[in-house]
Amino acid sequence: MNITPAQLRDLAGRADALQAEARALYAGLPADSPERAHLQAAHHAAEWLKRAGEDLLRAAGDLAQYRALAESTCAFPWGVCPEHGNTLSSMANVSTCRVCSRTWDYNRRGQKCGEPVTWKVTDRVGTESLMCDGHVLGARAAMQGATFMRLDAGT
Repeated sequence: MNITPAQLRDLAGRADALQAEARALYAGLPADSPERAHLQAAHHAAEWLKRAGEDLLRAAGDLAQYRALAESTCAFPWGVCPEHGNTLSSMANVSTCRVCSRTWDYNRRGQKCGEPVTWKVTDRVGTESLMCDGHVLGARAAMQGATFMRLDAGT
């Protein structure tokens, strides 16, 4: 299932409408009404619905932010040196570039890349991939007939 921020915002709106309706029902009872005590749970439910709506709005914002970040980072399932590409060696959970000797205190090769996307690569059959500088170095060597388009810094 592909959940969108808009769906979460819609749910938040519905939770807000329900909480307003529940509050109105409870508030419409006279203070001395014998039913008032039995509807205390409805009053509490309205408070929970208010919190649920707030949480759904927060989740919508978090999801939108995550998607924006995910779309702007290289999604290759392995890391590379951002300057030299597939030149990493790893030992004892430390990765080192064999060209520039830069090190990372984790197994960078064994984790999703996450570098900023800087290239759109289109192979011969028209499949497009978004890549970072490091991954495009390997793609240039391996993908004959592909086109490489540098993306603007704001893309």
